[in-house]
Amino acid sequence: MSDSSTVAGREHLLALLQEEQEKTGHISEQFIEQTAKSSGLAVSEVYGVATFYHLLSTRPLGRNVIRVCKCVPCYLKNSQLVLETIQEKLGIAPGETTPDGRFSLLLTNCIGACDQAPAMLLNHDLHGSLSPDKITKILDACP
Repeated sequence: MSDSSTVAGREHLLALLQEEQEKTGHISEQFIEQTAKSSGLAVSEVYGVATFYHLLSTRPLGRNVIRVCKCVPCYLKNSQLVLETIQEKLGIAPGETTPDGRFSLLLTNCIGACDQAPAMLLNHDLHGSLSPDKITKILDACP
């Protein structure tokens, strides 16, 4: 493929990966290989982008993905209590998915909610100023 085709492939790569993530819940190895081939990019380049962004995943996740912020403002506002509450309620550790596939728990860098620390994302919804009671209510309301 020509250099201009490769540049065009790079321009749309993140959008393609995001679309696949929304559609299937993760970015499979097959999708990475197909995308590399069709865009003229190296598999390693597509994989590098897919693993760089914390909202993308190369493995299947639960129906509800919880991302707990691990940055300093949340840490100073007791994000460890948030994490412990979620772990106790769901019986999983960071990086794990509940056996029924309902929840995945991930640690993530800043989610841009320092003013609402401690905070988490549940799918695409931001929840801040968290307490154990608030977390329990949020999780209980999930399908």
